[in-house]
Amino acid sequence: MMITKVIISITMTAALLVGNHCDAKDKVSVDDLVSNVNRASYYAGDDGRSDARMIVIDKDGNKQLRQFVILRKDREDEGDQSFLVVFSRPTDVKDTVFLVDKKVKSDDDRWLYLPGLDLVKRISAGDKRTSFVGTDYYYEDVSGRNPALDSHHIINQTEDTYLLKSVPKESGEVEFSYYQSTISKETFLPMTVEYFNDDNKLYRKVEVVEVKEIEGIPTVIKSQVKNLETGSTTLLQFRKPRYNLGIPDDVFTTRSLRSPPRQWLEAK
Repeated sequence: MMITKVIISITMTAALLVGNHCDAKDKVSVDDLVSNVNRASYYAGDDGRSDARMIVIDKDGNKQLRQFVILRKDREDEGDQSFLVVFSRPTDVKDTVFLVDKKVKSDDDRWLYLPGLDLVKRISAGDKRTSFVGTDYYYEDVSGRNPALDSHHIINQTEDTYLLKSVPKESGEVEFSYYQSTISKETFLPMTVEYFNDDNKLYRKVEVVEVKEIEGIPTVIKSQVKNLETGSTTLLQFRKPRYNLGIPDDVFTTRSLRSPPRQWLEAK
């Protein structure tokens, strides 16, 4: 009898502990959730480097490859940061370089260097949601959309995920009416992001395919974006990602557009 009471007591205590944990997790505010998602998606470590490969598959099954190295450095957590993307394959995009100076309180600065023309092209704010070098990803996808541009609402949740609806504050500046993100409660990574047009029709879907823990940080290794209007899909795979490398500030200047920092492009 005494043993039975002890077992019941332990079971109830464990249930209360689990219940309290779930309650705390489930009661996250929308602001905290958006902040956690932003940090998990774009601010892992103080800086980072990764090889990457994109495969674009059109509706007829034809494939195109894009291979590049991406470097990132944070100025402050959830604040300004810089990205440098240097392409190595195929031949027609080799040495193309994309530089982003991401600003939280104003429009980002974006430059694209086209080696065939020896031309540095400024990407205007109006072009940020257009195709990134012929893929189904957008320029804005590389550095992430500023969460402050949208209003966010938690519209559902399960034991493992939150469903977040985000509506642009300036609807005339973007092609979508709203988007919905299914967010992992364990990692705060958005596992799917679905974009809807003014007719409430899903036309674009971004999905995480594989996540691995790299240096203790949950990291997206494979993802894909589907354009449901054209039937095109772009697969994105990261290889050899690393964090906290001490990448210097001068790597992320316009000088790197024509003279990329070769010492940081090689995997170590």
